[in-house]
Amino acid sequence: MDPGQRLSLQKHKHRAEHWVVVEGTAQITCEDKTYSLVANESTYISPGFKHRLENPGQEPLSIIEVQTGSYVGEDDIERFEDVYGRK
Repeated sequence: MDPGQRLSLQKHKHRAEHWVVVEGTAQITCEDKTYSLVANESTYISPGFKHRLENPGQEPLSIIEVQTGSYVGEDDIERFEDVYGRK
């Protein structure tokens, strides 16, 4: 993810996500908490939790995302705020 970029504020009904930071600094919003992670740190996002991933740094952000759950299709995304105009 390029510096200054962010994903939509979203949640999933059926899947959880586990993010591992490979390089860069990630800013994570999960429900009402915001926190930062650096290389070799990770977080778990439970199904039904509103969340967002951002790159506040000056360097590219690289993460590994593992999705688990009963359904991992792209139509399981409910977006609340999206800078790309998706619904």
